[in-house]
Amino acid sequence: MNGDDEDRTDALFRALSDRTRRDIMRRVLAGEHSVTALAAKYEMSFAAVQKHVAVLEKAGLITKRRIGREHLASGEVTALWSVAAMLTELEQVWRGRIGRIDELIAFDSLQED
Repeated sequence: MNGDDEDRTDALFRALSDRTRRDIMRRVLAGEHSVTALAAKYEMSFAAVQKHVAVLEKAGLITKRRIGREHLASGEVTALWSVAAMLTELEQVWRGRIGRIDELIAFDSLQED
């Protein structure tokens, strides 16, 4: 991974590290929502919800389009796929490590017999 990829990865995981942003993601992946409609779902100010949406948009997890006075947000499935791919890669690294530990334990057991 180059520096740009690492920055993008940081932005994705930073955006998804917040409970409210993950909830917003669930909603916009199910269907397009206006920021106003999203703000009505949370007990926080409209500006706070706007900031959460902006973080998600900056990370590439949400796209917005404007219709009249409304800003409609929708989830970017491909961005989530890249997150899933990164987690799968990390899982494979750890499964490899666990597999090597199992082999060492099995080897030691054979030598003790």
